[in-house]
Amino acid sequence: MFLIFKRSRYITKAGDSEAIKTKAASNIISLTGRIFSRNGQFPASSGGHEACPTGEILPLPKLRIFSFSELKAATRNFRSDTLLGEGGFGKVYKGWLSDKAMIMDGSGPEIAVKRLNAESLQGLQEWQSEINFLGGFCHANLVKLLGYCWEDKELLLIYEFMQKGSLDSHLFGNGSSLLPLPWELRLKILIGAARGLAYLHASDKKVIYRDFKTSNILLDGSYNAKISDFGLAKIGPTASKSHVTTRVYGTEGYAAPEYVATGHLYVKSDVYGFGVVMLEMLTGLRVLDPNRPDGQQNLIEWVTPYLSDRRKLKNIMDSHLGGKYPSRYSLEIAQLALVCLENEPKDRPSMQEVAETLERIDSVNHRHGEALVDSEYPTASQDQKILQYRSPLHPRQNVNIAYPLPLPTTFS
Repeated sequence: MFLIFKRSRYITKAGDSEAIKTKAASNIISLTGRIFSRNGQFPASSGGHEACPTGEILPLPKLRIFSFSELKAATRNFRSDTLLGEGGFGKVYKGWLSDKAMIMDGSGPEIAVKRLNAESLQGLQEWQSEINFLGGFCHANLVKLLGYCWEDKELLLIYEFMQKGSLDSHLFGNGSSLLPLPWELRLKILIGAARGLAYLHASDKKVIYRDFKTSNILLDGSYNAKISDFGLAKIGPTASKSHVTTRVYGTEGYAAPEYVATGHLYVKSDVYGFGVVMLEMLTGLRVLDPNRPDGQQNLIEWVTPYLSDRRKLKNIMDSHLGGKYPSRYSLEIAQLALVCLENEPKDRPSMQEVAETLERIDSVNHRHGEALVDSEYPTASQDQKILQYRSPLHPRQNVNIAYPLPLPTTFS
């Protein structure tokens, strides 16, 4: 057996293909214990013990059921100039609602529409996982799922539109006209993302996000961070257990070592991924890059010796910051990243502790007057046009390489 990783997206193993096609052809599907009927209604669950052996099923979400014709009109028949990006699920389009009731509800006239690629092996599972998890949550740092559509072979998801696109596009966008993120915004984004993960971990089901990375952190018009893409989310362990055991899916470089090695997924496996993102924010470099010199291709292995010394840290800080960052507090964040990347899950802090630490750093930073903001950085209104067609869900990626890794054992 093999574990398949993608640098920018995960893919399912080939053996899943026939099962997914069979489920897609049925009139009623059940992937995680919740039953969906083809007419888009939510009948009572039959228990779902085979799909969810613990019986832990999230409450049914209150989502709007969109018709396919509505979404065709909203996206101008999925016209190419409304295309925002493409991922493993399919293509993502920008749309405009004409429904005044929806707009008055605070959702805004702009939406993002994910449309399933008929050839996608993972799409059906991701579609329902998004509804199961994201549809049942409401938090300022989680992207809002507005509704879904299921008509014939068409499976779609409808989200709030995120004006500033993904964190990935800001940090690593090739040929982008975007200016580098200043220190203040980087810290703000980290705090928001940490709050989002902390909320998931503190929920009744202790939801493990499982695929935390820069491309899944989206930014609204004020650069508030929101976590998106719950296709890999997993209900966490019960009180009597420390972890859940599952097949290993994720993105290489971000997945925690204990998860990759054993299939044991801990709540603190997400903390490891957050530590990776913190390093990327500090350095402006991707966690893995085969184009870097030998010894520098794996960011974690390369920069770890620099994270505990202020003078050494300067050598790896993102040059795009132009030295405009408080060295004292950047060192604290580097040290926080270091403890998030501990090999043993028990040695990592909780996401609540991470969020509180970042908030304290931000508070002290402002109190001491050390906030450093580039006055030339555009405001939300000034650079809105630049990001108009940045993907809010799946930013375009130039690298799309799959990595087969040996699976040490069989996971359920």
